[in-house]
Amino acid sequence: MVVGGDAAGMSAASQARRFKGPDELEIVAFERGHFGSYSACGIPYWVGGQVGERAELIARTPAEHRERAIDLRTRTEVTEIDLAGGRVLSRDLESGAEEWTGYDKLVLATGARPVRPPVPGIDAPGVYGVQTLDDGQALLDGLSAVGGGGRAVVVGAGYIGVEMAEALLNRGFAVTVLNRGEQPMSTLDPDMGRLVHTAMDGLGIVTVNGAGVTGVRTGADGRAVAVATRDAEYPADVVVLGTGVEPETGLARAAGLPLGVYGGLLTDLSMRVRGREEIWAGGDCVEVLDLVSGRERHVPLGTHANKHGQVIGANVGGGYGTFPGVVGTAVSKVCDLEIARTGLRERDAAEVGLRYVTVTIESTSRAGYYPSAAPMTVKMLAERRTGRLLGVQIVGREGAAKRVDVAAVALTAGMTVEAMTALDLGYAPPFSPVWDPVLVAARKAVSAVRAAG
Repeated sequence: MVVGGDAAGMSAASQARRFKGPDELEIVAFERGHFGSYSACGIPYWVGGQVGERAELIARTPAEHRERAIDLRTRTEVTEIDLAGGRVLSRDLESGAEEWTGYDKLVLATGARPVRPPVPGIDAPGVYGVQTLDDGQALLDGLSAVGGGGRAVVVGAGYIGVEMAEALLNRGFAVTVLNRGEQPMSTLDPDMGRLVHTAMDGLGIVTVNGAGVTGVRTGADGRAVAVATRDAEYPADVVVLGTGVEPETGLARAAGLPLGVYGGLLTDLSMRVRGREEIWAGGDCVEVLDLVSGRERHVPLGTHANKHGQVIGANVGGGYGTFPGVVGTAVSKVCDLEIARTGLRERDAAEVGLRYVTVTIESTSRAGYYPSAAPMTVKMLAERRTGRLLGVQIVGREGAAKRVDVAAVALTAGMTVEAMTALDLGYAPPFSPVWDPVLVAARKAVSAVRAAG
């Protein structure tokens, strides 16, 4: 039995089916939305118009799953888990009918939910979270009702916030981003976030830092008309929440399953819930091991969710798989600005007691003389005594973001910055300077480590 019909849940179901046929293993999956197996990461690009149709984001329809003997029941919400009885209580959201269904093996893939600031008016019509296809459709309907030339306020300046700012700009809206932090993109250090802020301003996106939201003001019809902070009020025809997500683990908490400091389920390397032989969990509802810091983290990404599902499905189906952990790699964009990070920020390193050095370099995506060479900034952290790579952040134009993959591999391998300087990376003027920007940063980091003794 699978609770949650998106990336982790249906990857687990599909992988388990590859191991065992319908006569050996019955698979039932519950999904409270209208859709299963879709790309939530693609929603901002659907809203912004780069992806034309909702169907393009759907990897496999419920009917296609049923053709493979996976009984995916959409618009059905699981409301209770009875661990002692080995069963779950579900409710049909159309009819309201409830029923108990037994399981031998349970997979929890309940995902994450948008964080809604606890302020007046936050649940008013015209305020949209963006987590599911249903959310995306509701937002598109709201934008169509307003029409072009409206005013949009995005609350939050993380990945979702900056991606939605671009989407709304593409739809012809005047966009204001309210960010309670020092700079946008808190997954970066503030000095790198400042580069993002400057670029967003250049694109016509008004970004207000230090702007904690105190409420959403509504009109006579009850719809949102403005967002208030301590210092000002910002008119809005639509309000989009980009304040991040938190694990959707209410069911797990009520059932007494183990949760971590971020509220996510805790699992072993096989993605089995700790202390429960018959339950697995994966996707945005779990915490995972950070291979650099050695601590558990909540890292909600579709890449991890699909890997979790593959591991769970293999183990449920009688095979074997493990998920060792992550290094925290993520990329994003706002218009032509590319943003990437992997490993630890400065405050992450300090929190776990690591002494470090940092370097920042300016370079280009191609040889400087080659047409369309675009600037990029690379920041690198290395452990002070050993020179072990701790983290990399990149902000630039075309060709910048995916360079972070080199650093992600180096982090996973536990490489030092000195070892990185010898990496045999591809070179030709259309693709890179002679010294790739990541290797330029590594060379400078070697010098910083030596200077620090």
